[in-house]
Amino acid sequence: MIPAPADYQRLLEQVLGDIEPEIGRGRVADHIPALSSVDPHQFAMAVADIDGSVTGVGACTEPFSIQSVSKVFALALVVASDGARIWSRVGREPSGNPYNSLVQLERELGIPRNPFINAGAIVTTDRLLSLTEDARGAALDFLQTESGNPGVDFDPVVAGSEVEHGARNAALGYFMASHGNMENPVSRVLEHYFWQCSIRASCQDLALAGLTLARHGARADGSRLLTGNDAKRINAIMLTCGTYDAAGEFAYRVGLPGKSGVGGGILAIVPGRCAVAVWSPGLDSRGNSVAGVAALDRFTTLTGWSVF
Repeated sequence: MIPAPADYQRLLEQVLGDIEPEIGRGRVADHIPALSSVDPHQFAMAVADIDGSVTGVGACTEPFSIQSVSKVFALALVVASDGARIWSRVGREPSGNPYNSLVQLERELGIPRNPFINAGAIVTTDRLLSLTEDARGAALDFLQTESGNPGVDFDPVVAGSEVEHGARNAALGYFMASHGNMENPVSRVLEHYFWQCSIRASCQDLALAGLTLARHGARADGSRLLTGNDAKRINAIMLTCGTYDAAGEFAYRVGLPGKSGVGGGILAIVPGRCAVAVWSPGLDSRGNSVAGVAALDRFTTLTGWSVF
């Protein structure tokens, strides 16, 4: 057991040493051309303790494209403003299908299975746009504020690449609109969705922003974004749905709420204790970082920290 924050540096160095053979394994995301040239032989890991202190190893201050990790923050902002209303438009069950599946959405009449697959995240962005008039700006502002880093920003090259190759997401959006499950023009929602996914942040930034969920809904300044129950529920959906169609394997190996992105990042939450962010661009066949999952597996094994 690693009982004290003072031991984080030693712990993370051990994790890095133990999983080093995994770094570089897998394939970088190539369905977004701007991500296809990223060097897969990179690794970063950071732990933000409940008191806001941060410890990291590797390239923990290097920004990368957070992609679907941004969906956690968009969902938190919607729930904070709108309560449970979003759940009439999106489910809370694992999909068991690829994150951009059209088949399941057609079978279920335009209601996405959960908010972390692409269709569900597009619905969440749609609602955030209605609530704020600037969904992408709301997500960016939250990350900048909670990380304390105004340098967290959009990557216009990645955003442009997503727009240019976003036909599948457009199909999802228009199909949901055909079932009355979109409030704003699909093209406008997709613009905010693509830019939100293009946000660049480091593991240090993500771990600090994730503390809102580790603190049961409290922000860095002590104000409350979410009720304790809402934070618990978002963590639960992260556990069951946050790593695409590998959520069961992630729960088995890591045992924490987590949300991954095809940029190679994963944010994991240890409720009441800390938030952990990892990044390594090489992905497995389901779109999750090979070295990142291995590092979180080793982290929970060494500490004994798990929700189980």
